Amino acid sequence: MTTAYITHSAALLHLTPAGHPEQVDRMAAIAAALDTPAFAALVRHDAPMASDAQLLRCHPEPYLDRIRKSIPAAGIYQLDADTHVSNGSLNAALRAAGGACLGVDLVLRGDARNAFVGMRPPGHHAETATPMGFCLFGTAAIAARHAMEQHGLSRVAVVDFDVHHGNGTQDLLWDEPRALFISSHQMPLWPGTGAAGERGGHGNVMNVPLPPGTDGAAFRRVYEDMVLPQLDRFAPELVLISAGFDAHRDDPLAQLDLVEQDFAWVTGALCDIAARHCDGRVVSVLEGGYDLAALGASVAAHVAVLMEQQA
Repeated sequence: MTTAYITHSAALLHLTPAGHPEQVDRMAAIAAALDTPAFAALVRHDAPMASDAQLLRCHPEPYLDRIRKSIPAAGIYQLDADTHVSNGSLNAALRAAGGACLGVDLVLRGDARNAFVGMRPPGHHAETATPMGFCLFGTAAIAARHAMEQHGLSRVAVVDFDVHHGNGTQDLLWDEPRALFISSHQMPLWPGTGAAGERGGHGNVMNVPLPPGTDGAAFRRVYEDMVLPQLDRFAPELVLISAGFDAHRDDPLAQLDLVEQDFAWVTGALCDIAARHCDGRVVSVLEGGYDLAALGASVAAHVAVLMEQQA
């Protein structure tokens, strides 16, 4: 089977102010990395728009109405200190969430071995009724709920290796016993959540804070000693990845010391978990990564490992 690559040109129409790290050029960096002969075997899909039913599994209707009403006819509107919307932002965010749900459908139907959803804006900071951290909708959590409610899964793992804590995904899955959420992230760092003691309403959350300066060797030890054994115990029926590449040493927003080979390693380790427990079923969604060269190289390394997986 193949790897599905899910994206849409709508991601180019979500505009942010000049100098904002979550910029349109992120998509150009990813396109340049994946539009090469090495990735010709990717099966490319347009990301559909998420339905209200899919969104409402995580966000209440008044919140959806608030986001819709905030979209300007022209220009850029600021939702908070970090999060902005333009006329094309709703379409982009809906397709990010819809693309993640399509990835789940493709993988669980056996139409793809695994999938990478390369869309923006990211999603893992959006809480139940609060947009924040560049994020409008909780893409990974929406995909997890879709797997549970639409496909009947009872054990869905979400692993977030973005440098920032996935506070939104944690909030959306806090009381969900069918989900295991694991976040490795720099601490101290914005948003200030993600302490090891935050365990979820059913003990279904694992936070793995990493000190500034953590390098690839230390990162791998943490995963080998803590994260991978927990995933093996959970025995997931699907592995979702919140793939943030801002833990790269060149990223301007944080101080971890990873390189693209470390992202390739953790991708392979998570694929091994999936191979043991759920026929290799992995869906990865793009989160952060703000140095454009590092982002392109890291996405290429990540997707190359997904493509190496064989049925």
